[in-house]
Amino acid sequence: MVTTSFYPVLMSSDVPAAAEFYRKYLGFETVYDSSWYVSLRQGAFELALLAHDHETVPARHRVLPQGVLLNLEVDDVDAIHEQLKAIPNLRTVQPLRSEDFGQRHFILEGPDRVLIDVIQPIEPTEDYKESFIHHP
Repeated sequence: MVTTSFYPVLMSSDVPAAAEFYRKYLGFETVYDSSWYVSLRQGAFELALLAHDHETVPARHRVLPQGVLLNLEVDDVDAIHEQLKAIPNLRTVQPLRSEDFGQRHFILEGPDRVLIDVIQPIEPTEDYKESFIHHP
């Protein structure tokens, strides 16, 4: 198999509002926009949004996302956290913290209750270094 692209498509109750969230707060740009499907890109990274009730989705699967966590790695999580925490409508569901397994991060609740884990890799503790295939 030759893969040319692989990206998540999140079903949404309000595609235009969800697209605005990812553009406004996470810096994505629109590459395709219809009333029921929006394709977004930031550099090499893609994300698409699809109306959960659209006819292209098999009828019994027309549901909103559940248990979805998107990882967004950044180069300065503290600066991003300061910037985003000042926005009243953004909901942080896990505060900024450093983890022994090698992440400094916080988690936002995005549209349709999708979680967005904003991460900066940091040095893991000795206990976790062995878990990495290629040690950081």
